[in-house]
Amino acid sequence: MTQPVIVTDSTADIPEDIAKQHDIHVVPLRLMFGEDTFEDGVDISAEVFYKRLVQSDQLPTTSQASPADYMQVYQEIMNEYPGSPIISFHISSGLSGTYQSATIAKSMLEGDPDITIVDSKSASYGFGLLVVHAARLAAEGKTVEEIVRSVEEVRRQRKLYFLVDTLEYLQKGGRIGKAAAMIGNLLNIKPILSIDEEGIIYAVEKVRGRKKALARILERFREDLGGVQNINVAVGHTADPASAEPVLEDLSRDFRLQEVVLTNIGPVVGTHVGPGTLAVFIWPA
Repeated sequence: MTQPVIVTDSTADIPEDIAKQHDIHVVPLRLMFGEDTFEDGVDISAEVFYKRLVQSDQLPTTSQASPADYMQVYQEIMNEYPGSPIISFHISSGLSGTYQSATIAKSMLEGDPDITIVDSKSASYGFGLLVVHAARLAAEGKTVEEIVRSVEEVRRQRKLYFLVDTLEYLQKGGRIGKAAAMIGNLLNIKPILSIDEEGIIYAVEKVRGRKKALARILERFREDLGGVQNINVAVGHTADPASAEPVLEDLSRDFRLQEVVLTNIGPVVGTHVGPGTLAVFIWPA
């Protein structure tokens, strides 16, 4: 069997150098600012996006990659790597129709192609770390079945929390009501969010003040990991890598950090959570 080829979508928020290093094929989602359309991570960077987001009165809209986009990518891979199976990982089907687009694309290709479509039931580097893990296993010569099984094991062990700095963008995107957002912002409420087993975002708890919320996230990690010492960690930020440093410093007091990744929360996810958001992802080393 030839080595499996790994595909994902841009909401995995995998740093470009890591995607290139592991030959991960990334299909961009789209972002619309009024009349302007951009491909996520291709012709708009996180830095430019967040500046424009803050200045814009209107929330941008996002759209999934189409079945035609995936058909093109899958066909190009099959032409370049004949006989190689493809594993395609996607943002939670509970958050986007991207997984469905990929599934439709596979069904439209001729000859029953060897493509495995995986619903990550997560978002941002919450599944980006799974994609990188899969690519490493593929390079080691593991089979599709071995890769999918190992990825699922890491997914079960991985813990993640998002800290939203303002409720404004959740409200604009229809995730919470206007009154709740106004009261929350007045009281300096910082919701700690996570993603459940079905891939749906939910509020774990609400804490007053960012400093207390970050401290609570670290407490939760200690509870979640139950004595595990060696961990891998990734921190997603909104084009503000300095905001990740205090988190890493605090984590290093309680855990032995092995792999450490800093990544931008990309434009598609960032549209819904807004600037100042921090996401922390931990999985056993």
